[in-house]
Amino acid sequence: MSSGDAHDAVFKALGDSRRRAMLDLLKTRPMTTGELTEHFPELDRTTVMQHLGVLENAGLVIAKKQGRQRWNYFNPLPIQEIHDRYISRYAQGAVHLLARLKKDLEEPDG
Repeated sequence: MSSGDAHDAVFKALGDSRRRAMLDLLKTRPMTTGELTEHFPELDRTTVMQHLGVLENAGLVIAKKQGRQRWNYFNPLPIQEIHDRYISRYAQGAVHLLARLKKDLEEPDG
């Protein structure tokens, strides 16, 4: 998969509020699919699995089977890659601006 295709998959995965909510839960700790399903009473297990499949396809979730349980782990690397490609350059400018502002505020009036 090319980086453009990979980024498309990440943006698609993040485009749904329920998938973002799943990632928010997985940021705190790995969860089984059953645990995730409990957090979304409006969704059945099959629908949760479909959403997890989209997140896995984007590389945002890594699933490991342990016995009968499927553990889901959050993988932030695809988001970091998007940040590095599209955002970090602009964040550097903000840091330089804040450093200049700090210097200007700390200089005694001339």
